Amino acid sequence: MTEAEPKSIRLDKWLWQARFFKTRTLAAAVVSSGAARVNSTRVTKPATPVRPGDGISFAQGERVRAVRVLALGVRRGPAPEARLLYHDLDEPQIEGAATLDPDRHAVK
Repeated sequence: MTEAEPKSIRLDKWLWQARFFKTRTLAAAVVSSGAARVNSTRVTKPATPVRPGDGISFAQGERVRAVRVLALGVRRGPAPEARLLYHDLDEPQIEGAATLDPDRHAVK
């Protein structure tokens, strides 16, 4: 028997399946604290349904993540599989970009 992909899934479960949080309890705590938005609407219920095409933003540690849901998972798989569930809308972070000095290597 094959598992059909659901039309919607709980927000806390999707965040856990997409590997943004180690446990579903942590994902639910972030949502319950009001630190998550679905399509720009603040949500506080972990059972809020998400569907492909939804935009999600949430606090993760010191930063705020913004992603677009591409697919709904049926299990928590390995990281390469989890990355197929979303498109990261954040700007790429360059390590040490703030400390780059454009004149450091300039010929004087």
